[in-house]
Amino acid sequence: MTPSYDGIIIGAGPAGSTAAILLARAGWSVALLEAKAFPRRKVCGECIAASNLPLLDALGVGADIRRRAGPELRRVALWRGGERITARLPAHTDRHPWGYALGREYLDALLIECARSSGATVLQPVKALAIRGRPGDALREVELAHEGGLRSTLCAPVIVRAHGSWQPPPAAAGRAPRQPHRPADLLAFKANFLHARLEEGLLPVLAFPGGYGGMVMSGDGLATLACCLRRDRLTACRRLDPAAAAGEIVEALLLRECRGVREALASASRAGPWLAAGPIRPGVRLSGLDRDGFRVGNAAGEVHPIIGEGISMALQSAGLLCEELTRCAHARGGDMAAERHRVRIQQRYASSWVAHFSRRMRLAACLARAAMRPALSAPLLPLLRRAPGLLSLAARASGKTRCAVGASSEADPGLLHGVSS
Repeated sequence: MTPSYDGIIIGAGPAGSTAAILLARAGWSVALLEAKAFPRRKVCGECIAASNLPLLDALGVGADIRRRAGPELRRVALWRGGERITARLPAHTDRHPWGYALGREYLDALLIECARSSGATVLQPVKALAIRGRPGDALREVELAHEGGLRSTLCAPVIVRAHGSWQPPPAAAGRAPRQPHRPADLLAFKANFLHARLEEGLLPVLAFPGGYGGMVMSGDGLATLACCLRRDRLTACRRLDPAAAAGEIVEALLLRECRGVREALASASRAGPWLAAGPIRPGVRLSGLDRDGFRVGNAAGEVHPIIGEGISMALQSAGLLCEELTRCAHARGGDMAAERHRVRIQQRYASSWVAHFSRRMRLAACLARAAMRPALSAPLLPLLRRAPGLLSLAARASGKTRCAVGASSEADPGLLHGVSS
């Protein structure tokens, strides 16, 4: 007999694990599927904005995150060539003023263990191969591939897609054709360094021709250096050293282009290899008419990493969706067969998602274009030198002080409520 759940969540990153925690605490039977074994390093800027701390406290992992994370992030800087312009980051609240950075190997492990302790059935490592059935079916099936070649099937009325954007999604009606490489594709890279000389509490944003990046202290004495680089710029740099690996080329580029990176890494040593992923294709992927499951995290929409809001959008989008699902009495136990209930939930969720995140995405796209193109960013530098507080305003506009969901009460931190945009 095929095991049946109220909901199946595909992907146990911050979005998927958060959704599993919230639904399990609301009384749902939940299966949380994850293709990779944890802990695992992942390409990510690793910033957790202060606006997420009440939500993480409500989930039950806030104290552990503060214990493992790097120092409070109190200042932001723009590093471009030899330029270094610094400003204060805006505080969120008196109780949770500043954000942190934490490696994904720690954050993801904390959240998936919290999902398990909240009552979710965690299957890991297991890959979701296909989603079968129509949206109006009482139960939809997810075909799984386990280690060793075993296959199995689970079913549920609600499917949540939290698989990110870099992994191929489980097929609903055949695989979409692989997109061809494009010169403008953004490729993502990340490495960790020991003994880096980075001022405590500083979050530098790097701007250079063909790319952008960031640097942060993320705990355990490690500095994280992450960036996005256009494919055509990487190809051009390969001509300088055709035998070098992509990560080595990226590191040499950052040292050459940015004085701040050179000084920060002058006495540092890299801890482990460079990681690479991509291409990053920012944009909104959900709609009010999605028929292959509810999307959260990067499966719903991907933002340019220049504003460091990827983890925020993952956590908060899961909260928005779970608020809609738990509000609807028809979402559990097969009552989603009434197509109008699914469509109503999907449309409300999509509308709320766009209201909370579309402005962040537009701002990030503008900042990314300016960072990668010297002709656009150079005229801004004199203005930023005279008024560095504009960096603080940009950080506030990017969502650093806003959260789409919040804890309902200190006495009942398992429940969340929406926050107006």
